[in-house]
Parts: sequence; structure tokens; C-alpha cells
Amino acid sequence: MNLKSLCKREVVGIPATASLREAATLMCEQHVGSLVVVTNDTPSTVVGLVTDRDLALDGLGHAQVQSDQPVGELVHGRPLAVPSSAGLREAADAMESAGVRRLLVVDDDGGVVGIVSADDLLESMAEDLAKLARALRRNVERETSERGVFTGAARPRVTYPSFGTVASQ
Repeated sequence: MNLKSLCKREVVGIPATASLREAATLMCEQHVGSLVVVTNDTPSTVVGLVTDRDLALDGLGHAQVQSDQPVGELVHGRPLAVPSSAGLREAADAMESAGVRRLLVVDDDGGVVGIVSADDLLESMAEDLAKLARALRRNVERETSERGVFTGAARPRVTYPSFGTVASQ
């Protein structure tokens, strides 16, 4: 599975010059937990990603910060991105090495096609594990129906005593 298939929502952008209050309002209106911060240039350039957690901890959580502070000031470092063709493991590796919970997903030309979160990866991995568990159960059911249940002579049952003693039959 590639990351593009996990990107189901429209990417919401905000100019780097917009205020923290505008960013918070936009997150509420669009019901998103992150915004792509862009320049005012034409065409705009991605500066980075700002999350609801960034707003709370780095923005409004500090006494000296004002709600009219530009949201672009919360962006730290280069934008982190993974190709849309990347797999779940590559995204998880990138999140781990960067210590982030969200990544930009870009196409071959570098255009942003979505955002993938740790929650998205966990959900997809959990679905894959559930499929594997169902496959294992169906295999046991199939083998039982094809081969029947073993009805041979019972063997002595091995019991395991407490540590430090010898097993008996």
C-alpha cells in the first residue's frame, strides 16, 4: 500500500503571515489538526506544517506570545515530506527519525498531495494485522474441515512444574 491511498482529505493551507488566531480558526472551520504553511508568492512555496499541538504548546501556551503572531514563526526547519509512492514502513521510519507525527506526502513533481499522520499509519497497519489474523483463523477452519479432528490414541500429557524441579508425565 502506498501513502497516496491514505491521503483522503483535502490539504488545507495557510499563508505564513496569517496570525495564530487565524490558523486556529481555520483548523476549527475545516476540522483538521494541521495546516500546510505557504509563502505569499505566486506560485506559493511550502514553508512547513503547523499542527494544533504547535499552536497550543509553541504558540498560545507561552505568556509572551500574542494571538496575532504570524503562524510562520511556529514552523521549524525544512518541511518533511515523503513520496506518495512510499510505503507505511518508509513513512514510519521518517516519522521516527524526525520525531514528528505528521508528514507531507508529495508527488513526483514535489507537489503536496496530502498529509499522513501516525494515526493513519496505525489504522492501516491494524487493518493489515486484522486481515492476517482472519487468514490464520480461516486456515485452521479449512484444515479442520478438510482433515477432520485427530481422534487417535491419547498421549500422556506433559505437565510443567514450578521452576527448579523436573518435568513429569
